[in-house]
Amino acid sequence: MKSVKHLVADGSNYSHDEHMGFRGGMWSHAMTVQDYQDLIDRGWRRSGKYVYKPVMNKTCCPQYTIRCHALNFQPSKTHKKILKKVKKFLSKGEMPVGQCDDGCDGEPMDSAFEDGRGMPPVNPVKMQQSQVERPIMSSNPEDIDEARPATSETSREELASSPAVKGPRHLPKPGEGADPRKPLCRKAKDLRKERRLQKEQRRQDGEALTSPNPTPNQPKSLEEFITDSLPDDLLHRLEVRLVRSAPPSPQFKASFDASYQVYKLYQMAIHHDPPDKPSESQFKRFLCDSPLEAETSPDGPEVGYGSFHQQYWLDGRIVAVGVIDILPSCVSSVYLYYHPDFASLSLGSYSALREIAFTRQLQKQSPKLCYYYLGFYIHSCPKMRYKGQYKPSDLLCPETYMWMPIERCIPRLETSAYARLNEDAQAGDARALKDLGRALVLHRRTVMPYAAYARKRKGSSDEKEVEQYANLVGQTCAERILLYRA
Repeated sequence: MKSVKHLVADGSNYSHDEHMGFRGGMWSHAMTVQDYQDLIDRGWRRSGKYVYKPVMNKTCCPQYTIRCHALNFQPSKTHKKILKKVKKFLSKGEMPVGQCDDGCDGEPMDSAFEDGRGMPPVNPVKMQQSQVERPIMSSNPEDIDEARPATSETSREELASSPAVKGPRHLPKPGEGADPRKPLCRKAKDLRKERRLQKEQRRQDGEALTSPNPTPNQPKSLEEFITDSLPDDLLHRLEVRLVRSAPPSPQFKASFDASYQVYKLYQMAIHHDPPDKPSESQFKRFLCDSPLEAETSPDGPEVGYGSFHQQYWLDGRIVAVGVIDILPSCVSSVYLYYHPDFASLSLGSYSALREIAFTRQLQKQSPKLCYYYLGFYIHSCPKMRYKGQYKPSDLLCPETYMWMPIERCIPRLETSAYARLNEDAQAGDARALKDLGRALVLHRRTVMPYAAYARKRKGSSDEKEVEQYANLVGQTCAERILLYRA
């Protein structure tokens, strides 16, 4: 048998809870990043070392894996507003008042312990221009006459004698009209048109334009919105540090307690956990432990692959932490927590934008690493649709495991919470289980195909369980992953 690295898992079982619905899951001891990449491309996710997959056609709220095309991402108006809000705080120290307008708990994260509470509410209604520029007309005829301006035929005498005009009648003195020695006023649109023509003429003549933005039609990049126009004399300094969490790096160990304290405050304030629930051991199991092996590759990113924490340091202290996995094809968001004092800065959405920019940075070093995975998209829960705002994005078809543009998926999800997203009726799962006997198991420290294991263990009663597991991971992963059998 050829030598390969494997995931070693304890069993596979179906379970159900009130938040996550039906799912298959297993405890993983060690996993290559390619193994996990293949698994999340079949709808799996991890929470600590527990790896699970929702059973889409049985759960009440189907959870579709969603990914964003990081290279083609352009921030929306809402995203720009969030970036400007953070920049305003850093430069002037102005903290937004009240709750953040995109929801203080809009983190692109998923876990076996979270139920998606506190997602972004509907944006506040904006007043239309007509509502502030036009007076509200009363139904009282006298009020209407009072508010109606005099027409060109209305004489000064008629206006003065009108009963609708109340109070002292101080009428303006007659003027002499326009000053013939001054040029006539011109409309602003005519001035703008003239300036455009002048610029075009200079361009044709080969004159160098002195405008700071020589390509006005080119939209700003995400990176420009994050760093654009930040003054040198910032009131606050924000630094994002990447530290490896598994195995823990010296930087991670040195900042562990500060990071944990922020997590504890977050869980109590945002998720209303009692003080004893977000314990240090629970924090380690949930957000620090990971089955992913640290790997490096000649064509991979300089930081390597595996599990990391992105720490947001504000003026020398941690205010937020994004838990991420760097995989061969993507940056996968696991969780985001922040200090409650900074909730109004919309750090959940801000960190997602920073992670997209980070993905683009890694892609320059590793060409195939070009996606940003936001976890699960739940269309049947309106508060969980915010992940679809990071465009362009795809949803994973739960039957063919092919990626489909989210715009083509929405009509189907509007009709039914669970839907086959692939429109091609002939398409199937290319990695569907075909031969259970070739699935690998680890028995008594020996690696063997399941067929050999079944012959060795005559009368074994675990075939149904192993078959469930192999169907969930697919034929390719079943032949690479080692399933532990006692």
